Amino acid sequence: MKGKRRVADSAAGVWHCSHGHVPGQVLAVGQGDVGQLGLGEEVLERTRAALVRLPAPVVQVEAGGMHTVCLTENGEVYTFGCNDEGGLGRDTTEEGSETTPGRVALPKPTVQVSAGDSHTAALARDGTVFIWGSFRDNSGVIGLLEAWEKSVAPKQLHTTEAIVKISSGNDHLVLLTLSGSLLTCGCGEQGQLGRVPERFTNRGGRGGLARLLVPQAVRIKGSGRLKFQDVFCGAYFTFALTSEGRVYCFGLSNYHQLGTQSPVSVFMPQVTAGFQGSAVSWVSFSGGQHHSLCLDSTGCALSWGMGTNMQLGTGEEDDAWSPVQMRGKQLDGHAVLAVSSGGQHTMLLIKDQS
Repeated sequence: MKGKRRVADSAAGVWHCSHGHVPGQVLAVGQGDVGQLGLGEEVLERTRAALVRLPAPVVQVEAGGMHTVCLTENGEVYTFGCNDEGGLGRDTTEEGSETTPGRVALPKPTVQVSAGDSHTAALARDGTVFIWGSFRDNSGVIGLLEAWEKSVAPKQLHTTEAIVKISSGNDHLVLLTLSGSLLTCGCGEQGQLGRVPERFTNRGGRGGLARLLVPQAVRIKGSGRLKFQDVFCGAYFTFALTSEGRVYCFGLSNYHQLGTQSPVSVFMPQVTAGFQGSAVSWVSFSGGQHHSLCLDSTGCALSWGMGTNMQLGTGEEDDAWSPVQMRGKQLDGHAVLAVSSGGQHTMLLIKDQS
């Protein structure tokens, strides 16, 4: 995938994923009723992209279901939005504090973040991962590191190998290891873990919630030793790219979002051709619950799907069933570095205007 490469950290002796981290400014658009836009208590929605004030240039922004996570160029993490399950990872007892960016206390500088509906994860330079909040299934909270237990502050997620990239769906987390393996944890009801048969997805079956919450490797039968080089998550699905350029997918595909012919969930990884053969190269994509965004190699941000809450950034509430280009004063004349979509809001990272 263009714009993503692996680089060595000679000081730490650990490899990590470089995501083209160019410092920029954050824009927000869509619904902000619980503070997920980061624009303060008075701003409940925005039909056009608005600037979010942060104390330092930002290199990554991730929209969770109802919260947002920003990573600054100095490795600090700022969050805002809904904190009901601890997804902000910080104290929000002061009235209104969840509606503006606040720093998360982490023991190590962060190089990448990811966000789901009620959980957030942070990858440190040495390959360790910290996580907070909770995973949920259709019946409610299932826990985070332990069954039924959520965490309102960051906790380390222990793995036997260094992690080079993290990616979150609504309620699942995917970890790419140094050797090219995939580890998954969280809810598996729609097949998004890629390693739990359908009969065991209801809270782990006989194995209990540990089957879901403890990160375990994704295995692909008959494929030998596959080495993955990148991974992306939508709300309820996962895409993984191998070093040979093959794309594997698993999870929900009721709107053919996996590129599969049949609109049914995929519980074990299979190859998809649905995102191949394009004349342009895709730098990244992000899937919300009912809308999607993609960024191509020319710097264009495209959006499609449900637009009821203005999350497409067109200034209208109409749905769009094919990609349309975002418009707005804050976007005019500025290159878009990255995009991320939540349940009803969209965040953009644009090239610094200074």
